[in-house]
Amino acid sequence: QMQLVESGGGLVQPGGSLRLSCAASGSIFRIYVMGWYRQAPGKERELVASINTGDTTNYADAVKGRFTISRDNAKNTVYLQMNSLKPEDTAVYYCNARWSITTTWGQGTQVTVSS
Repeated sequence: QMQLVESGGGLVQPGGSLRLSCAASGSIFRIYVMGWYRQAPGKERELVASINTGDTTNYADAVKGRFTISRDNAKNTVYLQMNSLKPEDTAVYYCNARWSITTTWGQGTQVTVSS
């Protein structure tokens, strides 16, 4: 059973940057498709970015060109580098791991973009 722990959230001004990390344990990290999702108050959870086992990435239109997802299989960690942050990026960000029919979520980390 995989466990996921996110870190790196916080308060940042518009135009600033944050780097989220998600540390995985309990399973074979490299076989999982990893993703970052976010959920803003009153809205549904949405996919932000994903990276598969071959390092192919996918991004939501709203974050293309600003966010970068990456993974380090040696460290069992997936990252989300967020640049040029906007107030509308404010949300709880969740790490997700998928393999076959299994899916695992982290506990989430708050990102607030405000002046």
